[in-house]
Amino acid sequence: MEKREVFNRMVEEGLIPVIRVSSSQEAIDVADAIKEGGVSLIEITMSVPGAIDTIKELTQKYRDEIIMGAGTVLDSETGRAALLSGAQFIVCPTLNLDLIEMAHRYSAVIIPGAMTPTEILTAWNAGADMVKVFPAAQLGGPEYIKAVRAPLPQILLVPTGGVNLQNAGAFIKAGAAALGVGGELVDKKAVKEKKFHIITENTRAFLKTIQEARRV
Repeated sequence: MEKREVFNRMVEEGLIPVIRVSSSQEAIDVADAIKEGGVSLIEITMSVPGAIDTIKELTQKYRDEIIMGAGTVLDSETGRAALLSGAQFIVCPTLNLDLIEMAHRYSAVIIPGAMTPTEILTAWNAGADMVKVFPAAQLGGPEYIKAVRAPLPQILLVPTGGVNLQNAGAFIKAGAAALGVGGELVDKKAVKEKKFHIITENTRAFLKTIQEARRV
């Protein structure tokens, strides 16, 4: 899938599910549940054991039905390995200019992490497709996103960290282009008990909340 198509899908769906679990099999099961919930974007964090192989397996399983991404990428070497295994977007918790350059080289969507307005603008000027604002809830939640967008309306922000069903709509109304959601979607208890239908339900609930907030 072309980079522009990946980017457009992100903006259209508005939800980037973040999978951070304790095994490759759990990650695959969770990805299946998220797909069932109607989302075609999956971010596998590099903290998942065998993350690169998991990305490769899911890419081969779903082809263009799922857009695979690599999260918690801290260096260019890891990012390149993920892209070569099938990932089509890279997300990192911090601002790494070398990683942005590497993603451009492979025509992949890159979403670096930033916290302050200076970091956010630096990431954007360096070529970020979107900027992950992390940790969003701890920084002030939707009000922080709204405040940052006042002087920087051209930058597409993806709040991540502490995003839940109670504040998701407010983040969208504040101007977020998409939401990065981890633990509030991938319920740890549900994973442990293999009740993956709960994750499917959570996915549908987040999508509904995003869609409703955008209609207002």
